[in-house]
Amino acid sequence: MPYNEYIAIEGAIGVGKTTLARMLSQELNAALLQEVFEENPFLSDFYADRERYAFQTQIFFLISRYHQQSRVIPQTLARDRLVSDYLFDKDRLFAHLNLVNDELAMYERVHRILGEQIPAPDLVVYLRASTDVLMGRIALRDRPYERNMAREYIDGLRQAYEDFFSSYASAPVLTIDTNDLDFVRSREDRAYVIGLVRTALEKGAIQQALPQLKEQAPPTGIRILKGGRRRLGDFQRFHRALDQEKGFGSDLGMNFAGLTEEVGEVGREVKLSLIEAERLAAETGNYQEALEQAVAGRRALLAEEMADVLAYLLKIANYVGIDLEAAYVRKMGRNWQRDFEARFAKLNADADAANADADMFSDFSDYR
Repeated sequence: MPYNEYIAIEGAIGVGKTTLARMLSQELNAALLQEVFEENPFLSDFYADRERYAFQTQIFFLISRYHQQSRVIPQTLARDRLVSDYLFDKDRLFAHLNLVNDELAMYERVHRILGEQIPAPDLVVYLRASTDVLMGRIALRDRPYERNMAREYIDGLRQAYEDFFSSYASAPVLTIDTNDLDFVRSREDRAYVIGLVRTALEKGAIQQALPQLKEQAPPTGIRILKGGRRRLGDFQRFHRALDQEKGFGSDLGMNFAGLTEEVGEVGREVKLSLIEAERLAAETGNYQEALEQAVAGRRALLAEEMADVLAYLLKIANYVGIDLEAAYVRKMGRNWQRDFEARFAKLNADADAANADADMFSDFSDYR
């Protein structure tokens, strides 16, 4: 069975999301999912008085988007590629612009529950544009409820999108600057953008499916288990589904104890590999070859124990509300910028100073 990709197009109001989604749907022979924002009965009132109608507007959008995506996405991906002109996760972006205090807290609780049921895209295409370009495109399409949009609101929205995608880690992101592109009228620009998307899709590696797949797994779990382009966040979502289906406990202490136990199992396999390497080296006289042979003999067991370690780590990250992939990317980004030679030199200098102090104390003790 072929793997069907799910592509979501995102960007601020007026950037051309729906236009590109339609083009990609035709070029990639994919189904099209469009946001039905015009059906929101609070939208016109919201643009006239954002503070008064923000909560009603956001909750309606959240429920509407959940009902649409939770139904359409799994059904469509079972048979076709899918291109959507919006991303479910972006709903929080608007909520944080428009809601505060108790209303925002209530929204977050509802979003957290519903978001777990929505499959993540294989690729997000983020269309970027300046505020001036966005205002020009909004004026050009002349939708009645957008005529009174303040420039400050659009500029804040544009910046919110930039901030959102600077730390977004749930799916690969292809960022395209559209300031100097006109993929509506220019055939060359259209071919350029579509080529970028095709290339981004081809870079994604297809991962193997889980054997003995149970078809009654939750929608998000089903897509992950069937194989495809997966990221660490997908595995965190799978463990939420697995814990719910199997009734696994979420006690933080017990799961941390399980993690340390599995780390110990990895240590045991490493220790046994080293003992076997010493024995083989005494026979062959080549320690490196002996080590490689010893590790090869225990590789299957090492793999199982390491998989258990990862499983517990993912579960604990879920229980404490950490996006493990985003945390890893941030931390490794800092590590990449560090000067480790200078750091090690400082550590050595500190160790030398500590040894010198210890020698002085030892000499003083001897003197007394």
